[in-house]
Amino acid sequence: MDGLRAIARTFWIGGLWVIGIIVAPVLFRSLDTVTAGMVAGKLFAAIAWVGLVCGVFLLVDAIWRNGVRGMKEASFWLIVGMLLCTVINHFAVTPIIAALKLQMNHAAEGLFGGGFATWHAISSLIYLVQSLMGLAYILRRD
Repeated sequence: MDGLRAIARTFWIGGLWVIGIIVAPVLFRSLDTVTAGMVAGKLFAAIAWVGLVCGVFLLVDAIWRNGVRGMKEASFWLIVGMLLCTVINHFAVTPIIAALKLQMNHAAEGLFGGGFATWHAISSLIYLVQSLMGLAYILRRD
């Protein structure tokens, strides 16, 4: 089980960092904004699903190993916080951003740009908080 925990942590938290710190910036430096945004959006959606699966696994594993007393550990609540960030970003914020992109395609960008920029900033902030919680989780575990 230790190996599966390590894989889940690496896949989820490492994936968050690689996509957010390396891949997305490279995409936006290398491709036009529309294409880069489309590819980045697909990558962020993929890592959200990875996070949901790995996060649920890590929570179930923590409860299985420690019982109810495991809920008193900071690492448990870091996983819960990361999962909440994933759920909020993927199921609440991302659909709003997608709707605003559609509106931007049908009207002048200046008219809807503020809403898009605001929601994109909110999403980025949630992603940053999630990544920092992942860092705290990794540092607590090692």
